Amino acid sequence: MGVSVSASTAIIVAGLFFAFTTFYPVAANGLDRVSDAQHGINERALERQNTDFAVTNATYDTDTETLTVNATNEGAIGLVAGDATLVVGNEYVDVGGANASTTVDGDGDTALWLGDETLTVRVTQGETETTIDDGTRVVLVVESGVRDAATVTEVGA
Repeated sequence: MGVSVSASTAIIVAGLFFAFTTFYPVAANGLDRVSDAQHGINERALERQNTDFAVTNATYDTDTETLTVNATNEGAIGLVAGDATLVVGNEYVDVGGANASTTVDGDGDTALWLGDETLTVRVTQGETETTIDDGTRVVLVVESGVRDAATVTEVGA
């Protein structure tokens, strides 16, 4: 009787040891994933807090049929001009795509939009299905989700 109790106890202890060695890595990996996700959320929130820009004006030249949107980066975070999105009326325009041209402080060769620099986005009427005219609303959104809007003013003849 004494041997069977000792053997039973040894089997139970061995089973608990194997169960723990299986459970521990799963729990540790789960904790690591949750910690990494929370860290990522905090990083994105900090980036959003440090991102600030203003659409200074949006003009539509009726002679050249070109919409020009100017925005100034007033934040502490450098932004990528091609990662921005422009919404004209209710139409999506990929700023980094073929249907828009961008310059940062007049330089068309750079995509980095740093603090106190002005991003200029130009879109021609032929590249959009939305009719651009006086009063059309434009919204510029950067990669962190921060956005600013303006109303188009017509210039030209």
